[in-house]
Amino acid sequence: MRPSHSAQLNDQGNQHFSRGFYTEAYQCYVKALEADRKSGDQRAMVATLGNLGNICAVSGQREQANNYYQEVLVLQKLLGDDRGISSTLANLGNLHVDAGEWERGRAYYLEALDIMNLYKDDRAKAVLLSDLGLVAKETKEFDQALEYYSQSITLMNRVGNHAGQADVYKMLARMYLAWNRLDDAMACANTSLAIAERLRDELRMGGAWYTLAGCHEASGHDEEAARLLHRVIRVDRKYGLPKLEENSQRLAKIQQRLAEKTQTNS
Repeated sequence: MRPSHSAQLNDQGNQHFSRGFYTEAYQCYVKALEADRKSGDQRAMVATLGNLGNICAVSGQREQANNYYQEVLVLQKLLGDDRGISSTLANLGNLHVDAGEWERGRAYYLEALDIMNLYKDDRAKAVLLSDLGLVAKETKEFDQALEYYSQSITLMNRVGNHAGQADVYKMLARMYLAWNRLDDAMACANTSLAIAERLRDELRMGGAWYTLAGCHEASGHDEEAARLLHRVIRVDRKYGLPKLEENSQRLAKIQQRLAEKTQTNS
C-alpha cells in the first residue's frame, strides 16, 4: 500500500530533522498538516502535530511547541491513546524543564508517570524517571533525585538500554558533584565513561570526560582536569559541538592557574 501524502511529507521532514535542517523539516511538517486537516485523519494529525511540536521545541519556539503539543493531547484523549498521552505530557514537561520551570515540568512528568504505570513500557518509564531525577537534583532534593536515578538505571538495565545507563550515571555524577560528594561523583562518572567506551560512543565519552574534569577541578586536581578537557575539546571540534568556545575558555583558565602555581613554587 502506497504511503499517504502526509506520511511522505512527514518522512521527508524527519530526514531533514535528523540532519539538523530544521527550517526544511518544519516546512514539510506544515504541508503534511494541511493534508491531514483536509483528510480529517486524526491519527495522521497526531503524528504530524507531534513532529511540529518537536521541531519547534528544539528551535527554541516554546510557545508554538506548547500549542502543538496541547492540540496533540486533545486528539490523543479523543482516540483513547494512553501511551501517546504519556509521551506528549513528557514532552510538555521537557519544555518547562528546558526553561528552568522545574515545578511545572515536574507536574507534567508525574502526570505522565501515573498514566505510564497503567501499561508496561519500561524503556519509556526509565527515561521519564531520569527526567524526574534531574528536576529533583535542580531543586536540591538530592535524596529524591537519587531514588529516581536508581530506579531509572534498574529499568534501563532490564531493557538493555546501555547508552541510557551511561547518561544516567553521568547525571548521577553531576548530582553528587552538586551535593559535594566528590568520591561518589567520580565513581559514577567513571562508570558512565566505562559504558561509553564499551559502546565506542565518542559523544558520551566526551560527556563523561567533561563531568570527570569537573570532579577533578572541584578536588583541586587542575592537571587532571586540564588533561580531560583537552579530550573534551577534541570531541567538540570533531563533531562541531556548541560548547567548544566555552570549554576552550575554561581550559585556558585552568592552564593559567597551573602556570601561576608553577611560578609561585619556583
